[in-house]
Amino acid sequence: MEPTVSLSGVGKRYVKYDDVPLLISHAFRMRAGNKRSHFWALREIDLAVGAGESFGVIGRNGSGKSTMFRMLAGVTAPTEGMVSVRGRVAPLISVGIGFHPELTGRENVYVNGIILGMTRKEIDKRFDAILDFAEIHEFIDTPVKFYSSGMFVRLGFSVAVAADPEVLLVDEVLAVGDLAFQIRCYDRMEEIRRDGATVLVVSHNMNAIRRLCSRTMVLHDGKHLFTGETDEAVSLYNDLLGNLNIAGAGETAAEVQILEFTLLDAKGKVAAHVAAGDEVTFRMLARYRQAVERPVFGFRMHKDTGQEVYSENSVLADHGSFAAGETVKVDFRMRAALPTSSYIVKATAWTGADKNPKRAVSDPLTFFVSGRPFVKETADLGLDFDVSRIPAAQDGKPPTEAPLAHPSGH
Repeated sequence: MEPTVSLSGVGKRYVKYDDVPLLISHAFRMRAGNKRSHFWALREIDLAVGAGESFGVIGRNGSGKSTMFRMLAGVTAPTEGMVSVRGRVAPLISVGIGFHPELTGRENVYVNGIILGMTRKEIDKRFDAILDFAEIHEFIDTPVKFYSSGMFVRLGFSVAVAADPEVLLVDEVLAVGDLAFQIRCYDRMEEIRRDGATVLVVSHNMNAIRRLCSRTMVLHDGKHLFTGETDEAVSLYNDLLGNLNIAGAGETAAEVQILEFTLLDAKGKVAAHVAAGDEVTFRMLARYRQAVERPVFGFRMHKDTGQEVYSENSVLADHGSFAAGETVKVDFRMRAALPTSSYIVKATAWTGADKNPKRAVSDPLTFFVSGRPFVKETADLGLDFDVSRIPAAQDGKPPTEAPLAHPSGH
């Protein structure tokens, strides 16, 4: 069976103009004008995605993800190679795309629906369903120039999925919606995938990618790095973020230096991907360049969204003293009682607990946790659902609990 979406040797080149400022050109009697250079946003990309498949594309900003989706949507043509998309395409590649700001929400539903290939009768038939999904009833006759970005996304997504697309392209736009609407969108995307549509998703939300996509491509600097199982792609992406210090570089001081900071799995092997509940160790090696008494060590973790998960330090503990030039090993041991997500960790070494301690902070360490389904927020507390039946009272006696045969748990 032929793929619904395919790219073969695709590249996209842009012309970049480097302007010489007029004031400088006049001051130095330079010839005013533009310097042209070429920039490849994508190069040598191959891809094949079949009907009924959800496929993710991840990578840093500027890696070429949006350029790829614009070519799939027909907004721009490739400089080299071939792009093939079979069937009706519904692109959600920018907030407000396809909407005229002076028209009302109602008018834009019809304009956008016709652009997506629906007839007026089809839009009439599906209008109430579109409005119910978008939940903007009171604003439907307001010009969309007054809409918030979240309202744009609600209406745009509702029209797109109502068009029964064979190919749905979603480029990060759901990130501006509220959580409840995002969940409904993900559920709807899964429905249309089961009905045979091809869904392609670009997102920096690794939870969304892992939930929606069975296969994922990793792009970096316009080039293909990996295509395969989503968990493996996410681990590679996390490695890439860690190597590039996306979460900010560490800090050093004249008095103390962090030499190494690594994550070890339960077998003591360096890891970047662990399962929820695993025993893990974050190992820090630090060198003190001056003698210290009662040094203090700290640990901080947050999600890749920026939400802080946990922090602690050892200010109340007495770790003894270290001579100048000594190296100390600190093992932060914990059980990874965490939901599915990407996490970023930093460790800190202080010279002591006095009023003006000096510190060094490790480079950020990024890792991914494969968690239990339906566990959300910042911790997995291992909740048990112990369900029992209480029979009706008989002969005036109080009811007693009768456990079910199989209480549901995790």
